[in-house]
Amino acid sequence: MKKKGLVVPAVLAMGLSTALAGCGGGSGDSENTLSVWAMGEEGKLLDEMTEAYEEENPDVTVDVQAIPWDQAYDKLLTAVASGNGPDVLQLGTTWVAEFADAGALLDLTEHMEDYPDFNLDNYFEGAQTSMKYDDQIVGIPWYVETRTMYYRTDLLEEVGYSEAPATWDELKDAATKLSESGEDVYGLDIDLNDQITPFIFAWQNGFEFDTENPDFTSPEFTEALEYYTSYFEEGISTTSEGIDIIQAFKDGQKPIFFSGPWMINILNDQAPDLEGQWAVATMPAKENNLSSIGGANFSVFHNSEKVDEALDFISYMNEVDTQIEWMEKSNTLPSRLEAWEDPKLADDEMYSVFGEQLENTKGAPPIKEWEKVAQELLSSIERINIGGADLDEELESFNEKANSMIE
Repeated sequence: MKKKGLVVPAVLAMGLSTALAGCGGGSGDSENTLSVWAMGEEGKLLDEMTEAYEEENPDVTVDVQAIPWDQAYDKLLTAVASGNGPDVLQLGTTWVAEFADAGALLDLTEHMEDYPDFNLDNYFEGAQTSMKYDDQIVGIPWYVETRTMYYRTDLLEEVGYSEAPATWDELKDAATKLSESGEDVYGLDIDLNDQITPFIFAWQNGFEFDTENPDFTSPEFTEALEYYTSYFEEGISTTSEGIDIIQAFKDGQKPIFFSGPWMINILNDQAPDLEGQWAVATMPAKENNLSSIGGANFSVFHNSEKVDEALDFISYMNEVDTQIEWMEKSNTLPSRLEAWEDPKLADDEMYSVFGEQLENTKGAPPIKEWEKVAQELLSSIERINIGGADLDEELESFNEKANSMIE
């Protein structure tokens, strides 16, 4: 799910380690209460899931605090500085590196043997990136998401595609023909506010992020950005947000777009007349068809006095049956590989595509500056697509800024 980007004030960032050094132990309100912070709608729904856990663990009361995403980062900063955090906290996967770097997350390495559900092999390879920071295990994937291609099957067939475009060349050809089919039709919708799409194209073109020496002027990255920006240059995609994507998809103005699993229910609810006229497919390929993997992890706050109870709760939430129940309640995708063998996912024509795509994903690099780097790239892309800036010059400038941030 797309989350608000993080911008850390320099003074606060520098002060985190100092604050942590002075933190006392203990974060729960009472001896038998396990404090859990969960974000957004997930936080509201998670409270409904705790009853069964409390029945199995009558000595533990779970106190779930639902925190809006736009308030979560500041609240976590306050918790780190004061030492009064929860026992268990939910983190978006792109947040993990920053809080792990500050020492806010308990290293779970010594507990892994006691909790077989936490074994890295139980999770998609792409999700394993967010579990680790340096040599520590700092989080357990709770749910995952990835991006696939949504497309109007009826309109694609009219331009000669009985199946979804499977390569970059096919996508460009199909989107071009769709754009030519009517006025104000844009064959492919690319969300210019989505920071992950440019990196998806780069990964598909063979780009590898080198933490020690990142090079955003490499041929792989440059060619990917040339392909990405060509859609806007050629009028196949629009820089104007225009009408809502659901309405545009329904009207045929934007017959192809990339999005996550949440869009399945949105389309079913808001565009029921389109039933049978749309589908999802894995991402088109260049060197590969990699997509991103995101979602949320459960971590244990660094000074929790209820580590055993916290780990038991996380283990319960990550049991396969619990994950399936959570999927049905929240419409989020299970992180456990075994859960994808359930017919509710394996036999569903939409969700099974997401399962296939999740086998070919990359997570955001585990560096604390990633959000700022990604936002800086969006600024460069805006100058190219809207301001007419030279792509090579912008990538040179972006590369210098990104390397400075990472250093």
